Amino acid sequence: MKLDYQEVGECPKDVQALWEKKLSVPGRAKVQWDKEELHTALYQGVPKSRRGEIWQLLSQQHRLRHRLPSRQQPPDTSYQDLLKQLTAQQHAILVDLGRTFPTHQYFSAQLGAGQLSLYNLLKAYSLLDTEVGYCQGISFVAGILLLHMSEEQAFDMLKFLMYDLGFRRQYRPDMISLQIQMYQLSRLLHDYHRDLYNHLEEHEICPSLYAAPWFLTLFASQFPLGFVARVFDILFVQGTEVIFKVALCLLSSHEGEIVECDSFETVVDYMKTTIPSLTQAQMEQIIAQVLEMDISKQLHAYEVEYHVLQDEMLEAAPLPDDSDRLDKLEKTNAQLKKQNMDLLEKLQAARVKIQSLEMNVENFLSRESKMKHMIRSLEQEKASYQKTIERMRSCLPSDALSDVELTQIKPGSNGKSKGTKKP
Repeated sequence: MKLDYQEVGECPKDVQALWEKKLSVPGRAKVQWDKEELHTALYQGVPKSRRGEIWQLLSQQHRLRHRLPSRQQPPDTSYQDLLKQLTAQQHAILVDLGRTFPTHQYFSAQLGAGQLSLYNLLKAYSLLDTEVGYCQGISFVAGILLLHMSEEQAFDMLKFLMYDLGFRRQYRPDMISLQIQMYQLSRLLHDYHRDLYNHLEEHEICPSLYAAPWFLTLFASQFPLGFVARVFDILFVQGTEVIFKVALCLLSSHEGEIVECDSFETVVDYMKTTIPSLTQAQMEQIIAQVLEMDISKQLHAYEVEYHVLQDEMLEAAPLPDDSDRLDKLEKTNAQLKKQNMDLLEKLQAARVKIQSLEMNVENFLSRESKMKHMIRSLEQEKASYQKTIERMRSCLPSDALSDVELTQIKPGSNGKSKGTKKP
């Protein structure tokens, strides 16, 4: 049920044998293997049935080579201890459960095994990482992990992605890291796909309109699971750079069709609906392009450029009056956003209540229908008994009938009534 998705590319048998050999080594968490050998095997393919174990193996290899400084490490609290605590993010997590892979049979049942595991995992992480807590998008990342391993293993892999590979930066409340990522993607388009960049600029379509969900869910919310799983394979060895590579390949492979879209609405609709509907051949081609691409230097240069531009903007800060006005506008904007979120939460709660009331009405109607059916059955039974009595009366001789009619109740000697029959 969990692994019900089509693979992107077939893993050769010799590569499968290599993975089996690596996974069968005792104490493999402490054995450091040749990095190039592992990466070559990974690029050739990963068997779906062992994918979760291979991700854990890759995380162990990364941790052997790159030890996080103590101040950057997550708190050392066990998964089971976290589950015993209460989280302030409970409502937000519960609301998103039904939105996470709603068509996948493992997660589709309301509060079924999949949703309960997902809730536990998101709750535990929100308590572990109090700065990030819970952010929309994490549920899809956690869901992909749960499809390939147990809850506790998925929790460890989520910590690896967030802390060791640094993905937690894009989920921080200030969203600064996500803003930098959107700037970097825009600059990549500007430098390598100028016609596409100009077309998007002409229609005032910034990367955050279409690419933010790609980055926050690691493509899991919109794209086929087999494709997402393959992206995760590469992500475990290349880190955040993979998301830029995939995004750039997706956009460049559809450049001709996007440029033909002649309005804001048609471009955005194409980005959100057509691009994710990839064919098997397109997915294999994009993965192949991603494996050949190297943009690490460009991404570093664009990040430095972003910070320089921010510093220049701060130096050219507005006059005090303008600053005060901006502060007021920002506060008003923040209040409006909060009101909007509150209204959305109330709307969601109202919908849940309506669903509950509708279910109650259905239950009452069902019970009423059953009672009406029971009453009809009893009435039919009563009529049947009456007919039987009439038939029995008709079969009795007339003198027996008169004896029955003369039957009376006489008081006994002990004061209790007793029935007497005429001999």
